[in-house]
Amino acid sequence: MIHPVNNNNIKECVDVIKESFLTVANEFSFTIENAPRFTAFATTEQRLSWQLNHENRPMYAFVVDGNIVGYYSLALQGNKECELNNLCVLPQFRHQGIGKKLLLHSFNEAKSLGCSKMNIGIVEENQVLKKWYESFGFKHIRTQKFDFFPFTCGYMELIFT
Repeated sequence: MIHPVNNNNIKECVDVIKESFLTVANEFSFTIENAPRFTAFATTEQRLSWQLNHENRPMYAFVVDGNIVGYYSLALQGNKECELNNLCVLPQFRHQGIGKKLLLHSFNEAKSLGCSKMNIGIVEENQVLKKWYESFGFKHIRTQKFDFFPFTCGYMELIFT
């Protein structure tokens, strides 16, 4: 089941995000030393709480047996655009369709908020993830290299029709 996140869920959501993104960090040799701003290392309760309570980001959790096993949030960007952030599923719950359910839920939420375009940023080198998003209609639009990341950021968008 997918539920809206509230303040009582913040700590559990942070734990899910960190554990989920740590598999990417391990796969691509990201560490807190070479990528301190990567999601697995930079997500904190304070940051998520700020996003929920001050930025009013819609946040959703996938719950199994009372435990959060997946998560995403939407950042409203104006101009009828939003950014999908931190879509993730705990490693032991992957390959069960939870990520797909969260993604499709995010599409419905974005549309209900008046968004006509969804943006995402990914680790460009993660071709498996890139292909997964492309299978849902996302188009790759650009890349950018930042000094503080040991990887290239890939940017994708989906225009709702």
